[in-house]
Amino acid sequence: MIKYALVCAERHTFDSWFPDSADYETQRKRGLVACPECGSIIVEKAVMAPAVVGGEHGPEERPAEPLTEGRRREARALVARLRREIEANTDDVGPRFSEVARAMHQGDEPERAIRGQASLEEAKALIEEGVGVLPMPTLADELN
Repeated sequence: MIKYALVCAERHTFDSWFPDSADYETQRKRGLVACPECGSIIVEKAVMAPAVVGGEHGPEERPAEPLTEGRRREARALVARLRREIEANTDDVGPRFSEVARAMHQGDEPERAIRGQASLEEAKALIEEGVGVLPMPTLADELN
């Protein structure tokens, strides 16, 4: 896995993980990499400094910032907004997710943004085949 710092045409910056650099390029060219703030699919890699571990002193560890109630509310609102954006801009294919994603990857079905259900094993198999999948964010009360 590789983490890229990205920037959209509107100059919003964000990070995203990809299986490898070729997968990033493939997803970007297919319009599957989009800015979480404005939705722009005009995305490029931002300038990044590599993380270097080792040396005499090792990596610095900073204590985690406490998650205050205000920050918790902000995070919850962000996840809810992201979820609404995903739902508004994707087709729900339900339990056929693996089948449809694989068919799109193989060129047997028109490409589009989809969402649906897949087991952990199905998701792993798709990733191994080079099909880009991500879990949809959930909120704690949605799991009950």
